[in-house]
Amino acid sequence: MDDAPIEIAEYDPRWSEAFQLERQVLWDALGPWLAGMPEHIGSTAVPGLAAKPIVDIMAPVRSLEDSRAAIAAAAGVGYVHFPYRAEVMHWFCKPSPSVRTHHLHLVPMGSRLWNERLAFRDALRADENLRLEYRNLKLALAARYRHDREGYTDAKAPFVHRVLADAARGGAHPPIRKR
Repeated sequence: MDDAPIEIAEYDPRWSEAFQLERQVLWDALGPWLAGMPEHIGSTAVPGLAAKPIVDIMAPVRSLEDSRAAIAAAAGVGYVHFPYRAEVMHWFCKPSPSVRTHHLHLVPMGSRLWNERLAFRDALRADENLRLEYRNLKLALAARYRHDREGYTDAKAPFVHRVLADAARGGAHPPIRKR
């Protein structure tokens, strides 16, 4: 796969608007397989946080097996499927691996991955110091791993684990919205 290099941009409020538009596209295309409304996740979902300018969307499904037909439906609205972490999600990028505007993660609702991604997003939204620390880490790692997405993601893992552990000690995530 010819991957786009990792680039970090300052926060852009248009990311939220792009998510809202794409959320409706996904709801219309994938509705039969969704267990609830898609969520904006990742750094573009955190106001004020620098990010790769790729809108990350996590859409809840009942199970990976029951949502396999959604792979073709997602392709119909421009998403390219890739079997990345296929044991926990169906993963897509749009419009191509070399030019990315969106990532889509079809994840079983209520799964560990579902809950962790929401908890991480919410922790960053709630804490300015945490956002600044994560911003600085991402900038340093993007320079180091510009052409190595796996290395970049792996190097962020200790920070992510620490934030999730702190969030778990601080209380549960708000209830999940169901369809």
